[in-house]
Amino acid sequence: MTALLALPAFEDNYIWCYRGSNGASIVVDPGDAGPVLAAMADGLRIEAILITHHHNDHIGGLPALRAVFNGPVFGPADARISGIDRIVGDGDTVHTPGFRPFRVLAVPGHTRSHLAYTDDDVLFCGDTLFSLGCGRLFEGTPDQMLMSLDRLAALPDDTRVCCTHEYTLSNARFAVAAEPVNPERDRLIAEISALRATGQPSLPSRIGVEKACNPFLRSDHPEQLSGLARHLGYMPETRQARFSALRAWKDRFQ
Repeated sequence: MTALLALPAFEDNYIWCYRGSNGASIVVDPGDAGPVLAAMADGLRIEAILITHHHNDHIGGLPALRAVFNGPVFGPADARISGIDRIVGDGDTVHTPGFRPFRVLAVPGHTRSHLAYTDDDVLFCGDTLFSLGCGRLFEGTPDQMLMSLDRLAALPDDTRVCCTHEYTLSNARFAVAAEPVNPERDRLIAEISALRATGQPSLPSRIGVEKACNPFLRSDHPEQLSGLARHLGYMPETRQARFSALRAWKDRFQ
């Protein structure tokens, strides 16, 4: 039996702990060692650490954790990350005792070396896919990000989406602007608003939910994206152009 725990860090990060059948946990993107060390004091036993990309809010806790944890740290081949001892890339499989194998997916866009990990039950996607949003393009192109999101959208609809920031309600404002009429999305926003009002995470989401509600996964539905057409004064002809326009609009959205 597996269980998910989201450890809050910084202003809006989550460090995911995925507990396996043997009682040990996989920790994902420990940008801050403090919450993980506190959980370890309460009995968390780490079996492995997964890293999605090089940004400090995802790797900053590695040195302190390395001082108390001797197990494997999996991550991309990126000289900007120190502390990884198991380099993995697209198509590789991560085997950890007590867990189903994780497939490694290359998902460039937010950064050039960004990885995601999935066992088809959960998806650890770092800053590529957010609930009702997607990551900024710091090192990649819109076409790269769209291809990365297409890979994630092809996962089973029930796959739990474990992204690493609590951005959902902020993203919701843009989702409504881009796609004004989406009753399923509106129901999701109401549910998430109730969760956040009581201090609970909006995550994990699910792939099927994101395909129905996230405008960045819906660029193949131009008839729904009437807000984008109003914003631009026209509707781009291709889904690639629509996605690019959505991402550029979101970058400036207030």
